[in-house]
Amino acid sequence: MSNNMRWNKFKLLSLFIALLTMSEAKSVTGASFCTKDDRCVEPFKNLARYDHYRIYNVELDTEEHVHVFKQLEEQCDSMDFIGHAREVGQKLSILVAAHKVADLADLLEHYKVKHRILTYNFQEKIDKNYAAVLPVGTDLSKFDWYHYYHLETIYEWLDSLVKKYPNVVTMLDMGTSTKGVPIKGIKISHNTANKAVFIEAGIHAREWIAPAAANYIINQLLTSTEENVVNLAKNFNWIIFPSINPDGYKYTFEHNRMWRKNRQLFGINYGVDLNRNYPDHWNSTGSSSDARRFDFAGPSAASEVETQRVVKFIEDNVAKEQIKAYLALHSYSQMIMFPFGYTKDRVANYGDLKELGQKATEAIKSLTGKEYVSGSIIETIYPSSGGSMDWAYEEHKIPIAYTFELRGPPDSQDMFILPAEEILPTSQEAFAAIKTIVEGAAAKGYFK
Repeated sequence: MSNNMRWNKFKLLSLFIALLTMSEAKSVTGASFCTKDDRCVEPFKNLARYDHYRIYNVELDTEEHVHVFKQLEEQCDSMDFIGHAREVGQKLSILVAAHKVADLADLLEHYKVKHRILTYNFQEKIDKNYAAVLPVGTDLSKFDWYHYYHLETIYEWLDSLVKKYPNVVTMLDMGTSTKGVPIKGIKISHNTANKAVFIEAGIHAREWIAPAAANYIINQLLTSTEENVVNLAKNFNWIIFPSINPDGYKYTFEHNRMWRKNRQLFGINYGVDLNRNYPDHWNSTGSSSDARRFDFAGPSAASEVETQRVVKFIEDNVAKEQIKAYLALHSYSQMIMFPFGYTKDRVANYGDLKELGQKATEAIKSLTGKEYVSGSIIETIYPSSGGSMDWAYEEHKIPIAYTFELRGPPDSQDMFILPAEEILPTSQEAFAAIKTIVEGAAAKGYFK
């Protein structure tokens, strides 16, 4: 065999091995390596990963424990706290980076802290979650409650509803976000004289189940043939915004599944917790002035574009649309909460809100067996200030105001990464609770 033939054979073999390697890599990642103009790019470019991150659930049995975990949160940027260490008897979930597992294990042993490891490799849950996302451009006839969807798909679906139900559905646009993305929702109205229910979802970007549940509620109000649901749709007007933090929601799909805040830049730190940014006892408790923190309240009250959009929408429409209920969808912890978050003082209609919230938890338990609890924010979950629900209740006197923390339980192994198979039952729980609250409030005269 000539040297030339050997060289050509070697080149062919090298090319075959290279193509085989690329094919195998593509099959593993599920991503295309090349753009349309054939410039190769790394798959999942700039996507945060949580390989071998663990979730610890710790019990704070002493004042020393509380102090230790306060210090940990302040000084360690490799542990994501879900809530803050506040009091003896508290249980706290912490997402711990792999390289900090040994350090935390030593501290837990030294201070004799009772704990459980809920998850050993958080990335596995995220991978499964992303696998349940249907791509942009999905046929809208396949829109369902077994998958999660990009913002673009949700907006396309809302547009399709306006075309399908032109006499009932109106597209709403609050304006654009920090990054120039529209904040879109819809109004469902069979009678302009009806009183209205306002529902917002997705203020915290990583809580994917909240927009999904909002979409389910929209679908039920438009398609259900059950008499009580039809009456609900016809006797009340519904204003629903599935994602009032569109920049953050998009970021969780494209860069970091665990992102919570908006995408405003402060020096080298991104994001404000929009549910700490409202002009109601702003930054007085349960929030932070540190831009690095997950509950950063912003540089001032209503500093953020997204907050300003909601504030203006409610100001412009609370009287015109006769908005009598303000409902906010979140996850997780399985709670149905009402004002206040910043004080233990009770609202004027505490008794009614407590009663309706309790009936809503009973409706959920009857439907799926899941246990939810109800109470004011501060007595149910933790202190917080600058929240949208408290603001709507206090500033605009919207009397029926609730924040829902949907599945899973407070010690959830999934936290915000709710598996897709739980989308439908969780959404059904949310709708059953809302239906119970709205019907009960109407019976008490709140919608007159």
